[in-house]
Amino acid sequence: MIDPSAEIHPSAIVEPGAQIGPGCTIGPFAIIGPEVTLGADVTIRPHALVTGWTEIGPDCTVFSFASVGEVPQDLKYAGERTRLIIGAGCRIRENATLHIGTHGGGGVTRVGDNVLVMAGAHVAHDAQVGDNVILAQNAAVAGHVTIEKDVIVGAAAGLHQHIRVGEGAMIGAMTRVIHDVMPFGLVSAPDGELQGLNLIGLKRRGMERAQIAALRAAYKRLASDEGALSDLAQALLDEGADSAVAQVARFFTDESGRNFLRPK
Repeated sequence: MIDPSAEIHPSAIVEPGAQIGPGCTIGPFAIIGPEVTLGADVTIRPHALVTGWTEIGPDCTVFSFASVGEVPQDLKYAGERTRLIIGAGCRIRENATLHIGTHGGGGVTRVGDNVLVMAGAHVAHDAQVGDNVILAQNAAVAGHVTIEKDVIVGAAAGLHQHIRVGEGAMIGAMTRVIHDVMPFGLVSAPDGELQGLNLIGLKRRGMERAQIAALRAAYKRLASDEGALSDLAQALLDEGADSAVAQVARFFTDESGRNFLRPK
């Protein structure tokens, strides 16, 4: 169904079955597949492709030559019907690629609200990307990665499959990350070393000075060699840690299929 208020260029292809919401704009030579749903006021720029079982929330823009909803680059994928769900207010820039999920990974690739996917960035199958995330140019998010909200991934950074990146973390440009990244962490260097806290990010989000001081003290304790990381984190929880500190501690006590980048 195409809402009467939608504006579709005559050269665009909107396949039968697509759901086009009110106020949408579809530019020249764009292609919209038959299982696509566009929320209100979505803009699809010229030559963009939106295909697969894909849902895009309101007020999103897909820029030229982006490919959204294609099948995953997973040799185990056998054509199963899986999804890509994108939240509201997202910007998907030129040549970015976002793929549907796989049955083995839960069947859904999910992108939250107000996410910026810059030019050439990639979000692979079954990734879970939180709200207000920024993926800079050519950042590569592998399959099954979980990125919590308010994370920044720098240009040309690569995130290994199945890792978790905690809330408010920042990954530097051209950084390879193969282990879980704690909330509010700052990761850089070619092999992804945890350099400390993302202090600029903490200040930008309006975190109080006392909370930042508590996080710095907790980071120092976690960086000690006095025991296993999980034990140090559990001790923080047992002591009734501040909410931000408790969030970090729980990250280290949760089950994970990967190792953690340890504070230094």
